[in-house]
Amino acid sequence: MVIVVCRAIDWFAEILIWLLFARAILSWFAAMGGQTIRGIYEFTVQMTEPIVAPIRGFMSRFNTGMLDFSVLIAFFVIRMVATALIVLIQMIF
Repeated sequence: MVIVVCRAIDWFAEILIWLLFARAILSWFAAMGGQTIRGIYEFTVQMTEPIVAPIRGFMSRFNTGMLDFSVLIAFFVIRMVATALIVLIQMIF
């Protein structure tokens, strides 16, 4: 049972990371792309915005100019939280 929960956490983290990656790549093409690309981009934004928005708010305190590092930091935060949860679950059980 512990292995199933740990794998579910890991898979969920991987899905979120792939959605963030797709969001970053599609952001370059969404403005000039067709309706399909725009729809996929909007879907990835809706799925990842609850994670990216708080990080973007925190990063607004620092002067990063035109660069938005919130998606990059979200990669690391997701991986760290998933790893911490897996280790915690394995320690408890």
